Amino acid sequence: MSADKPGEQQPLDAEIVESSGPPPADLPEPDYSDNGAPSFDFVRDRIEKRYTTSVGSQELAGIGGPEDLQSLDKKIADRKEAAKDKLAEIRRSMGKE
Repeated sequence: MSADKPGEQQPLDAEIVESSGPPPADLPEPDYSDNGAPSFDFVRDRIEKRYTTSVGSQELAGIGGPEDLQSLDKKIADRKEAAKDKLAEIRRSMGKE
């Protein structure tokens, strides 16, 4: 097998060399000090993440406050009433009542 043709590769002759140096030292987490205390930035980022997750969940659920809960309860009640009316209309049209 020759490497004269483009795209053809020669096999490499290599050997595995074992490391003779000391093992790498355990480095502390970048967000923690050497004694294990979290950094101020790390704590602030976690709090901000939890807050934004909470706000986002409320927005997705359509619940922003007590007024919205009352509005949601009214929508549910209106939907149930509309469903009862529609069912009654269907029953009347079938001659069941």
